[in-house]
Amino acid sequence: MNRIIYQLLWLNHALQHWLKKQLTPSGLGLLGGLFVFGLIGLDIKRSISYQIFVFLLVILLVSFALSRWGHYHFSVVRKLPRFGTVGIPLKYRIVINNKNRRVQHGLNLIESFADTFPNFRTFKRLVRQSKTRKDWIRRMARRRWAFAPAVEVPPLSAQGETTVTGEIVPLRRGLLRFQKLTLACPEPLGLVNRCVSFALPQSVLILPRRYELPPITLPGNRRHQQDGLALAASVGDSEEFRALREYRPGDSPRKIHWKSWAKLGKPVIREEQTEYSVRHALILDTFQTEDHSEVMEEAVAIAASLACTVQTQESLLDMVFVSSEAHCFTVGRGLGQTEHLLELLASVVPCQDQGFESLLPVVRSRLSLLSGCICVFLTWDKDRQALIEQLQAAGIPVLVLIITTEKGLAEPPDTSCLQDKQSNLHVLSVNNIQTGLLAL
Repeated sequence: MNRIIYQLLWLNHALQHWLKKQLTPSGLGLLGGLFVFGLIGLDIKRSISYQIFVFLLVILLVSFALSRWGHYHFSVVRKLPRFGTVGIPLKYRIVINNKNRRVQHGLNLIESFADTFPNFRTFKRLVRQSKTRKDWIRRMARRRWAFAPAVEVPPLSAQGETTVTGEIVPLRRGLLRFQKLTLACPEPLGLVNRCVSFALPQSVLILPRRYELPPITLPGNRRHQQDGLALAASVGDSEEFRALREYRPGDSPRKIHWKSWAKLGKPVIREEQTEYSVRHALILDTFQTEDHSEVMEEAVAIAASLACTVQTQESLLDMVFVSSEAHCFTVGRGLGQTEHLLELLASVVPCQDQGFESLLPVVRSRLSLLSGCICVFLTWDKDRQALIEQLQAAGIPVLVLIITTEKGLAEPPDTSCLQDKQSNLHVLSVNNIQTGLLAL
């Protein structure tokens, strides 16, 4: 039975895409009228509506025949940017070359992405995970990569070339794969398109949504960095004076203190304090049993927003999370770029085969380096509370953000583990993320 339902849904999906390309808006209206008059005219003895049905059917068949008449020759090139962002219109250029000997009017460009309709195995899993029909429809809608309206092409002269601006709205983070670009040419009646498809496989990385954040003052003092001079020279106290000493063979000439050399008559070296800097951790919770959830998508978006904000401050930021494996990516002035971190977050998938405890060794190894910590959690339980207690015991102030569904947490979070006055805990609802962040 599930196999039959799956086949029917797949046929419906394929038919919708085919009609979208083959028929113009006028053609779709005629098809709707054909369906209505076909139902009314079933009883030909009591109604003459069947005559209108036959008339509309003939017009539609003639339009299909005209759309197959003749040949169209075009060349198309799509020029994509490197990145896009969820929810923000992505604009790109499309160059069209008309190789026909007559002017072309009423052309439309239609984008086709990688097919998001699930295979049968994935379909069965979605059915099992869906509690209601509305929930199943929502899960299917999440598989859609982007909203791409048809692009109108101005009249194209014979043997001419034009450039139009395409625009899509990405709906999911990750690698958006373009497959085909279809040039729809309406036939003389304006009901059916002659579709010329071009295989143009390309891709663009869609970065997570980012929210506006208020100025966030991250707590914590400078800590000794085991990475030494190379790391501390990038941020923190790279120019802080410590002492003067005599020149030793091998010292860099850039460290010479010229005024002291002039007074003493011998070279003197300036020593600087470079091993201390402010370093924060941003812990992203990725542990869930579902393949996709709004809670995790919002958590990734918040992590991306925080990473971009902290990047503007004089500090280091360690991004810690577990996907297929444990990751710790450091950004800061002079080190990794925030762009690289956003690329990493764009491909984050839920960790379903490990428990939250697999994150603890990565965090424990960095306790002595951290000045403060921001935790973005998908829920609040004993394991996550234990992590906060360990951070507090190490003297690290924390900012805890718990992302919840519309119904919220089953119980109010226990904040007894927040012993530091600089530590805070906030609960954010998926429907009110921006307001909640501005209230931090």
